[in-house]
Amino acid sequence: MELGRVEGTVVSTAKVDRLVGYKLLLVNLISPDGVATANYLVAVDGVGAGKGEVVLLVRGSSARQSKTLQSVPTDTSIVAIVDSIELKGKVVYDKAKGA
Repeated sequence: MELGRVEGTVVSTAKVDRLVGYKLLLVNLISPDGVATANYLVAVDGVGAGKGEVVLLVRGSSARQSKTLQSVPTDTSIVAIVDSIELKGKVVYDKAKGA
């Protein structure tokens, strides 16, 4: 799994049937302390994530392992919205506090 921050959306009106109804989000990978890496991915959203949220991503065959996404043609999926991150005994991200 990898951490990322949702920074935008990708809109595609022409797509395969199995992608219809799914949001495609532009996600910037981040380090555990929240520093952006400038490595962007387009991910299928399986959990209702929104702009600015920190999310957990899975890639490869794992991207299709959830019941929601098992028939979706993707190699990157958002599988969770992160509530908090603790690194070396210190909370470095807390969604409830906005940082």
